[in-house]
Amino acid sequence: MKIAIVCYPTFGGSGVVATELGIELANRGHEIHFITYRQPVRLALINSNVHYHEVNVPEYPLFHYQPYELALSSKLVDMVKLYKIELLHVHYAIPHAYAGYMAKQMLKDQGISIPMVTTLHGTDITLVGNHPNYKTAVSFSINKSDVVTSVSQSLKDATYDLLNIKKDIHVIPNFIELDKHRNETLISCQRSIMAKEEERIVTHISNFRKVKRIPDVIKIFHKIQQTIPAKLMMVGDGPEKVKAEKLCEELGILDKVIFFGNSNEIDSILSYSDLFLLPSETESFGLAALEAMAWSVPVISSNSGGLPEVNFEGISGYLSDVGNIDEMATNAIKILSNKEILKTFKENALSIAKQFDIKNILPLYESIYQKALDKSKKTN
Repeated sequence: MKIAIVCYPTFGGSGVVATELGIELANRGHEIHFITYRQPVRLALINSNVHYHEVNVPEYPLFHYQPYELALSSKLVDMVKLYKIELLHVHYAIPHAYAGYMAKQMLKDQGISIPMVTTLHGTDITLVGNHPNYKTAVSFSINKSDVVTSVSQSLKDATYDLLNIKKDIHVIPNFIELDKHRNETLISCQRSIMAKEEERIVTHISNFRKVKRIPDVIKIFHKIQQTIPAKLMMVGDGPEKVKAEKLCEELGILDKVIFFGNSNEIDSILSYSDLFLLPSETESFGLAALEAMAWSVPVISSNSGGLPEVNFEGISGYLSDVGNIDEMATNAIKILSNKEILKTFKENALSIAKQFDIKNILPLYESIYQKALDKSKKTN
C-alpha cells in the first residue's frame, strides 16, 4: 500500500507512535509518506520506502495565527496526486482529521477517492477536542472518517461520552518495538554516571504538563529516598519543570534528582532503571509506562484512563487513586526494598510488554487499512 501518515513531529506519544508505525510498515514493504511541518524526531530517512514531505505555512500579516490546516490539506492533495497515495492515516484529531477530510473533498472534485483512517490518542479528545470552540468540528471530522481507531478502551469510552460520535471505534493499543528495546548493544549512558551501585534508580518521563502531576512524582520519590538509597531521573521538558526543580530544592533532595530535559537517551536511562513513576491525572494509554516495562522496569501509576490496560495491579507494578502519594510511595518501597520481589516484578513487566510488541499490533492496523480500502471501493 501507499500510505500517507499525518502526525505531530514532536516528542509526544502520538507522534512517536505514528512514526514507529510508519517505519515498521515500510519495513513490511509498504510505501510510507510522512506529511507534517517538521521531520518527526524519531524518523531517520534510511529506508527507501520512507518519504518525508514538509508542510510550509507562508507568513501573511493578515493572519494572527497562520492557517496550518489549510496548508496541510493542500499539501495532502498535492502528494496524493503526485505519488498516487492510496490511503490517509491521520494521528490526533486536531487539526489532522479536519484537514484530511478537506483534502478528501478536494480530491473527490478531481475524481480521486481516497479513504482516511483517524487514530485518536488522548488529549485530542479529552482536553482540546472537548473544548466548546472545537467540539463540533472534531465530532464532524471523526464522523466523516472512513475508519476510526483509539489507543485504549478507556479513550474509546471517553470519546463516546464527550462527543457526538456515530462511527464505530476500533481499539488498537499502542505498542513498542521489543527487539529494539531488548537488543540494544551500545548503551552510551553508564549506570555509574547516574547513581551509586547501592542506590536504586527511579525514573519519570513526560512532557511535564500539569496532567502528569509532576509534584506527586517528586513527593513520592522524597518518601522513597527516606527509606531506600535512591536517585530520581526526570526526563522531559515542559511548563512544570521549573516548579519541580524548586520543589526538589525545598525538600532538600536536589542532589538526588537529575533533570535531563528532552533526551534521545531514553533507552539508555530505562535500561538501568529499577522503577518507573507515572502518577498522572489521566493517561489515554500510558506509552511511557509500556516503554519502561519493555526494559523490565516495574511501574507505580495512577489507576486512571488507560493505565489499568497496561500496568497490571500487583503483577507489573501497582495502581493507586490519583493523588494517593502515600500509597504509591509504600508500594514503591515494597518493590524496591527486596531483591527477589524486584526481580519478580521486573520479569512480569517484560512479560506483559511482550503482548504489546509491534509485531502483534501491526497486523491489526493492516487489517484496518484493508477494511478502509474495501469500503472506499464499494462506495465508488
